[in-house]
Amino acid sequence: MSPRPFPLFLRPLAVAAVTITAVSLFVAVLHRQSPASSQPMAARSFVLWLHGLGDSGPANEPIRTFFSSPEFRLTKWSFPSAPQSPVSCNHGAVMPSWFDIYEIPVTAESPKDENSVLKAVQTVHAMIEKEVANGVSPENIFICGFSQGGALTLASVLLYPRTLGGGAIFSGWVPFNSSIIARISPEAKKTPILWSHGLADRTVLFEAGQAGPPFLEQASMSCEFKAYPNVGHSITNEELRYLESWIRTRVKSSS
Repeated sequence: MSPRPFPLFLRPLAVAAVTITAVSLFVAVLHRQSPASSQPMAARSFVLWLHGLGDSGPANEPIRTFFSSPEFRLTKWSFPSAPQSPVSCNHGAVMPSWFDIYEIPVTAESPKDENSVLKAVQTVHAMIEKEVANGVSPENIFICGFSQGGALTLASVLLYPRTLGGGAIFSGWVPFNSSIIARISPEAKKTPILWSHGLADRTVLFEAGQAGPPFLEQASMSCEFKAYPNVGHSITNEELRYLESWIRTRVKSSS
């Protein structure tokens, strides 16, 4: 359940770590040499990317290279890694996982562990609140995720009490039952949602993604649903280019 569509995702992690360390040291030296009065420029928007089962945050960082428009010059990105947890669909094996999954492939009728989903939502909301406390408007906060991370994106957006800039779901599914709809605030219902799914997905079946719009309709919400022919359980360059334009048109100017 981990996307690997881009050659640059395969960069040796050791080299990346050395590069990051060197850059960090260089920035630290510059910081010591800067006047005490200088302050770093605040991020105008925030994009949080939630990876799929068994993946890691750093492995997905090249996604940001698709966001080169001027609107993203002050965007802060975050690629957190899920905690190590036993996963039922993998016979209890411990791996990076936001919440438990009972079966693969995921279908529209797959059983759901709502308690572990809600616990993961609390973690995501804490990340959002940290950025809001740092001055980022909720309407400039975008949550995106692939597969398990896409399901968590949906849950986090719907249960956040305020309107966010948007939620983008790739190859995801609805991770809870319709009873959760009563907990969605009127403000959350205004958050735009983009849902993308490959027709050839054999891990999270297309039917699982296709169940998203009717679920949202029950909550008096709508979403932009995009089906991609011949795409399996992965994210394509085309999807990311569209995501870039989708977020770019929704970033609010600083007041």
